[in-house]
Amino acid sequence: MRRSAFLFFKGLGLLFAILCGIGTAVLGWYDNADWMNIVTYSIAVTGLILWGWYHFSVRWIDGDLKKNIFTKFPEEEKTQNNDNEENFFFKNIQENKWKVIAFLGVILIFIFVSFIADDFFSGRTLVSFIIFLAFIIFMGVISGYIKGSKSVFTGISVLIGLFVIGSLTIPGFLTLLNMKSMLIFAAFLGLATVGQTFVALLGGLDLSIPFVIGSMNVALMSLISKGVPPWLACLVILLLGSLIGLINGILSFRLQGQALIVTLGVGFFVKGGVQILVSMGTFSAGTVFGVVPDWMQNLASMNGKTIGLPIPPVIIIWIVVSILVVIGLRLTKWGRHLYALGGSRLSSARLSISERGYWIGAYVISGFFSALTGALLLGWSGGGYVGAGDIYLFTTIAAVVIGGTSLLGGYGGYGLSIIGVLILQIITTVLIGWGLSWEAQQFILGLLIIPMVALYARSPHIRSQI
Repeated sequence: MRRSAFLFFKGLGLLFAILCGIGTAVLGWYDNADWMNIVTYSIAVTGLILWGWYHFSVRWIDGDLKKNIFTKFPEEEKTQNNDNEENFFFKNIQENKWKVIAFLGVILIFIFVSFIADDFFSGRTLVSFIIFLAFIIFMGVISGYIKGSKSVFTGISVLIGLFVIGSLTIPGFLTLLNMKSMLIFAAFLGLATVGQTFVALLGGLDLSIPFVIGSMNVALMSLISKGVPPWLACLVILLLGSLIGLINGILSFRLQGQALIVTLGVGFFVKGGVQILVSMGTFSAGTVFGVVPDWMQNLASMNGKTIGLPIPPVIIIWIVVSILVVIGLRLTKWGRHLYALGGSRLSSARLSISERGYWIGAYVISGFFSALTGALLLGWSGGGYVGAGDIYLFTTIAAVVIGGTSLLGGYGGYGLSIIGVLILQIITTVLIGWGLSWEAQQFILGLLIIPMVALYARSPHIRSQI
């Protein structure tokens, strides 16, 4: 690249950053913001855009100048062919196409929300969005110098960015009540995702999870209403969930390559069977009302307490389970064998690792935690509903994938799934806080998940398994 072109891009970046800073100040004044906030936002936007522009103008134009972002043009200039100078931009776009798509997708979401949500667009939201974009660019640049797991770094970066934009654009986002609410729903999804993570590490999927959650939810309420002691009813439900997982594991192992369809079929069977059983002699199907014990309500309600502390026990349960699962996967023989099977079945067979046992075990764990989630949801809702698990149909898979766990097996872990769970929960909270309808929320969630999945699908650890 010629010196003149380099200087031109630096000057253009400076001009663009100054204009954005001025625009931020104007919008802040128009939005009747405090002058201190106006100054802070203007400086932040100008600095971040200037830095990002310099980086990308250098990085995308000439890779040899990556280390000279804030320095003078190198004394020794490399001469390139005219064809290379003309095509460098499109070449770099091609190499980073999924990042570009994800970036444009986020911008389209902002435009979409601005049109459909009343009173959403303002100077404050626009500035917050610019800061969010600058933060994502900043973290993306840093990720290029990370030698370890980029999935963890990317997930945490997105999580922090979403938290920042939520706190800036939604009044009351940082309140204790909202934090507690988000953690409760994250706990439900997190517990349901435990089994999906185990199954994914082996290269499988469990689509029966939402059906088991809903079925065990209504079955538990039905047992309690019929006079079965609540503790015994919970035990029966957990055993039934494990039994369903056992059936899923046996059938999917025998029908290799058909785990998706097998678990879906088992899920429909369980849901339909429970609906038939609980609706006998009644006019309702799939809905059971009754009195939920106080201790069960305490487990998952907003007013729930743990040893006198205003923390719902379901959050503590999720934290404890998360610690045990992460330790179990990383530090135990069983966990190491699970990764080995997911990475290479042939190599594992040579080490005499029982594929059948681990495969069935993973699905049993999935069934158990699905039943546990359904039982805990009863404490939240106060009534049994067979459709209580419908929202978890693909969110468990999305949480696993967004976290960075490979669906081909052998890479990832529950720690990554936790990141995915928190990302999904914060996204949902932000969209609700913006006043979007359920349909709009689903649209935006899909628009966000697709590029994130595409980014992970292009990762070397996944391509190497194909």
